[in-house]
Amino acid sequence: MSELAGIAAKSAQPAVKTTAVIAASGGLVASFALPASAAPASHPSTKGAPAAVAPVAVQAPKTAAPQAADAFGVIGFKATAKPKPKPKPKPVVVAVPQRTAPVASRSTQRTAPVVSKPAVGGILGIAAQYAGIMYVYGGTTPAGFDCSGYTQYVFRQAGISLPRTAEAQRQATTPVSNPQPGDLVFFGSPAYHVGIYAGNGMMWDSPRTGKAVALRSIWSSDVTYGRP
Repeated sequence: MSELAGIAAKSAQPAVKTTAVIAASGGLVASFALPASAAPASHPSTKGAPAAVAPVAVQAPKTAAPQAADAFGVIGFKATAKPKPKPKPKPVVVAVPQRTAPVASRSTQRTAPVVSKPAVGGILGIAAQYAGIMYVYGGTTPAGFDCSGYTQYVFRQAGISLPRTAEAQRQATTPVSNPQPGDLVFFGSPAYHVGIYAGNGMMWDSPRTGKAVALRSIWSSDVTYGRP
């Protein structure tokens, strides 16, 4: 009876857990417990504590060696070196010649117009514009002219200044013996009347009260001519 009780007591002991260490492919170590086989019963004739059960060695699964860095998984892609970017070309600096203002030659420089005696047609054309204006004693405008007021106004339009009276105009001009259209014709000395010579014995003038500016014949031989 005592031997049977001892065997039953040994069978009731907890099973020894065997710990196995497996090396995982990722470098982690996992441990887990495996149930130990029940300790074999001692021979009924064996006395004392049961012999220790040797731990079961579990061999860790072999992991494949890490693949080369230039392979991705098992698909077969190979890494290629990224080409180095080409250096940007340096900008080409082109020297632009500075523009300078052209210097005008003396022949092309603009100068203030020089007022000179206009062409004959100019003076006669201006004189003809006032045909029909009635004589007014002392008149110097298109509202009415006397003889010297008329000649003074016509030449002023052409940029030529003349004195106010007939005698003053005679003294201010250059006497000529071969008059040209546009010269002044003076009656008497000192002059009492003045007109604008139009050629062929004709003149423009404002003669006297009751008469108007018109182209008429030179009626006297006692005349002189002057060129403004």
